[in-house]
Amino acid sequence: MVKIEFDREKCTECMLCVELCPNEVLEFKENIGKGSIIVARPDACCACMTCAGKCPKRAISISQDVPHKRYVDDGNETPFAPLSEDSIVKYAQFSEGLERVLKLRWKPVAITLIQKGDPLPHVPVPGVRLRYCQSLIMARRGLSILMPPQSHACPDGTSILGLSKIPHKLATGEIYVQLGKLATREAAANMVKERPSLPQESVRATLVTPLESVVMKPDVVVVIAPPESMMWLCMSLTYHTGKRMNFQMSSYNAQCVETTLYPYTTGEMNMSLGCYGCRAISDLGENMMFMGIPIDKMPIVMEGLEYLGRKAIPDARSKVYLPPLI
Repeated sequence: MVKIEFDREKCTECMLCVELCPNEVLEFKENIGKGSIIVARPDACCACMTCAGKCPKRAISISQDVPHKRYVDDGNETPFAPLSEDSIVKYAQFSEGLERVLKLRWKPVAITLIQKGDPLPHVPVPGVRLRYCQSLIMARRGLSILMPPQSHACPDGTSILGLSKIPHKLATGEIYVQLGKLATREAAANMVKERPSLPQESVRATLVTPLESVVMKPDVVVVIAPPESMMWLCMSLTYHTGKRMNFQMSSYNAQCVETTLYPYTTGEMNMSLGCYGCRAISDLGENMMFMGIPIDKMPIVMEGLEYLGRKAIPDARSKVYLPPLI
């Protein structure tokens, strides 16, 4: 349950929270005196924190009070089939190789988009709503997280990933103008039109785990690391071909679109600079970038990375090409 509270002494009823709420949870009621902004649709609140974060007087607080739980099926669906031991070993080897050769600080993350009708694994469901990008940040620290639609806090990412319908304010792009992220409604509408999305309500849940401890076949592997590591990943994929690479980036919807959906739908690696949303709500440093790798590309990437790790990477990192200073 999400609880929204107003400090009526601080609230100036500037209406900013009403305007910015993507799910139209809040309303202004005239002629009722102090407290004219009311929580009209509490069940529609997804705890995205937009109203509280943008309130100039910090008059709004959002709290969630849901016990941590594990998913338990109701006995009416197909039992979940665990991965084979060979698959578990293979994915753990991918993780070990990435961490060893690149000397990653954070664990590679495995992402599975569980389709409607597919069984869910017995993985913890968060006790509070999280943004999708927050779940990836937690998985890089070693946690496994299963998130059905009601566990997602970002209405933008939730609709993009096919877990829900898109709210009107996001479909038109008007909220991006209200937030000062784009100049005009036309620009915002164009951004929304150009970005890909999965069919609404086609995905049952998102599953993110450390790659070393997967329980389902991943769709995408995400590496969160400095630009230098991204360079080596690109070189790893093209080690045998020397081809140049093209990336789709906009700095909007980074984790949901750029490092998940593009690799998922195109079968190609994609890089992201991150977006203002994921950087605002997480511990991501300014030097961090993101790479989404389709699972079917991982054997090629790992083969190239192992070759590069024997000489090219150690040489470059030890600056052997730097002339001696005199």
